[in-house]
Amino acid sequence: MITVGVVGATGYTGVELLRILVQHPEVTIQMVTSRSEAGTAVSAIFPNLREHLQLNFCNPDPDLLAECDLVFFATPHGAAMALVPELLAKGVKVIDLSADFRIKDAKLWSHWYGIEHTCPELLTEAVYGLPEMNRELIKTASLIANPGCYPTAVQLGFIPLLKNKLVDPGSLIADVKSGVSGAGRKAGMGTLLCEVSENFKAYAINGHRHQPEIVQGLNAQSDKPVNLTFMPHLVPMIRGIQASLYASLSTDGVDLQSLYEDFYRDEIFVDVLEAGTSPETRSVRGSNMCRLAIVQPEDSNKVVVLVVEDNLVKGAAGQAVQNMNIMYGFNESLGLDIVSVLP
Repeated sequence: MITVGVVGATGYTGVELLRILVQHPEVTIQMVTSRSEAGTAVSAIFPNLREHLQLNFCNPDPDLLAECDLVFFATPHGAAMALVPELLAKGVKVIDLSADFRIKDAKLWSHWYGIEHTCPELLTEAVYGLPEMNRELIKTASLIANPGCYPTAVQLGFIPLLKNKLVDPGSLIADVKSGVSGAGRKAGMGTLLCEVSENFKAYAINGHRHQPEIVQGLNAQSDKPVNLTFMPHLVPMIRGIQASLYASLSTDGVDLQSLYEDFYRDEIFVDVLEAGTSPETRSVRGSNMCRLAIVQPEDSNKVVVLVVEDNLVKGAAGQAVQNMNIMYGFNESLGLDIVSVLP
């Protein structure tokens, strides 16, 4: 049994993390922090947690957080790096669900996030928490940089092709759609019901901050530099990501279906669908599963990989718990054996 704290738990990722942790048999939630809601019952903000979590929000006191075995940060970008060095120095393990430790180049991080990185020395120490690629490093890590939602889908789709040198890494395309919860819980005109409903649009068309994270991860699996065209879209649904990934094959005669099935055969949260099928976002809603399918259009040297995940679970909170399970030697699926919600 371990004790955990959750810092910044008033957003959608935070409540999803709490929803999973309250059902985890090896976890006791010791504290949940929010500066704006300190003193308020967690269940007053999140009524789905009534009778599951009898705690009030409190301020993020480093001394109290240091009494936890593990601290999750579900904070806006730039907040975790203010507290993480002190917690690590006190022997607390950290899983950061923000982007503070994902990109290894501090200058590149600052370019995309608009502020100076205050502890660049930890960027090399942080382990990128994509279990399917970094499981052995995660086992012994003290600081996990939990991947973003878009990067999880895009990397899991492209990596088998890149590791097997089957595609041209200089011309990859990721056309990705996300539900509105990916924008967070903060108020904004672009995510109002009347703005999003009955609408479909691309955004961040001049560059999205997840791009360097994706490219960094893909480069680690490629023998040549990756050039990626990444175009995110906002669709009128609450949660879910669908990625359509395109690449040019550099060799003929490979059974791509078998290749993907073999590559992910032992991965409990990656489901390779049968040939000729297409994954649906509703099939992963509320679960930690990533489902994908491989398509090779007839008379073409192109390959299309279709990927779906729940952006709040495998794209955030569920993956964080998966990383926790690996770090502490728990069964990797513990607390995450969740059947998707239909309809």
